[in-house]
Amino acid sequence: MKAAVLEEFGKPLSVCEVPAPELGTGEVLVDVVAAGVLPYAAEVFRGERNYLLTLPVVPGAGAVGRVRATGPDATRLEPGDWVLCDPTIRSRDDALTPDITLQGLSARGDGGVFLQRRFGHGSYAEQVLVPTENAIPLGPVEPADAGRWAALTVCLVPYGGLLAADLRPGETVLVSGATGNFGGAAVAVALAMGAACVVAPGRNETALADLERRFGARVRTVRLTGDDDTERLRRAAPGPIDVVLDLLPPSAGTAPVRAAAMTVREYGRVVLMGGVGMLGGDDLALPYPWLMRNNITLRGQWLAPRTANASLIALARAGLLDLDQFAVTEFGLADITAALDHAAGTTTRFALTVVRP
Repeated sequence: MKAAVLEEFGKPLSVCEVPAPELGTGEVLVDVVAAGVLPYAAEVFRGERNYLLTLPVVPGAGAVGRVRATGPDATRLEPGDWVLCDPTIRSRDDALTPDITLQGLSARGDGGVFLQRRFGHGSYAEQVLVPTENAIPLGPVEPADAGRWAALTVCLVPYGGLLAADLRPGETVLVSGATGNFGGAAVAVALAMGAACVVAPGRNETALADLERRFGARVRTVRLTGDDDTERLRRAAPGPIDVVLDLLPPSAGTAPVRAAAMTVREYGRVVLMGGVGMLGGDDLALPYPWLMRNNITLRGQWLAPRTANASLIALARAGLLDLDQFAVTEFGLADITAALDHAAGTTTRFALTVVRP
């Protein structure tokens, strides 16, 4: 089969013939129809993010495709079914603290690297092999719309954070990093889940205006200045802020994270799932007395639980999460370099770069 291969960090991906995956028990082989390209993918492949990734590798985290074959333990999936391929792969021999690899992109610790021996290769290929539980039924999909359904992989990240925050209908959410790729998706997902209001801070006035245009009065934007941001964020909300979700990238400092976190009400919840500090710099400092006396729940969250896939698909099927918000630009596998450049150069929210092998 044809695949894009990363031979070494800093070297362009090469498109070549590689052996097709061999199906085993507990696995599903999927014909890839559309695979999203992350805006920072090129940074990973250049080695700038220091992600754990065993080379050579077929990159690509997540895909939409059709089942080619299943193992003997699959009781419902059948060849031809449309599925969403969840790239978060967990070991099966420790239910409490499983090792995790993010297929085609990264891993957590030595156990995650070990998982890459079987599930390292990702979706920039004609076929991808995933554990059975990572092939989630999508229902009927028009082939031309497969790229838009690939936006679920982006939405799944903030959805995992909002589930971790136990977001309830009618609550107010502050999305720190709302003008970014995952942050913009978080605004859409929070509203789809029933948030009454989303407070969206940022420095890019054009991006903030775009969020207001897309979502109307349920989104309250605030331009960050570094001067009394916490109080101005509080005033922007129609009432107490129940949940803060941080999705800021590694390039951001800790000051906007702290300003956002400290807006949350007494008994409020703060979820951290961005990249701040991953490239060095100051650690996040939150006041112990404030956390304790206000009964604040502070939680870190990496990615989303496996069960989140089905309910996120249901939100999209119901029309609550509008995937038509995403402007999709598609490339063939042979144009993978152009796809990476396009993704890296896209600064607007709800813009998705897709490879169609």
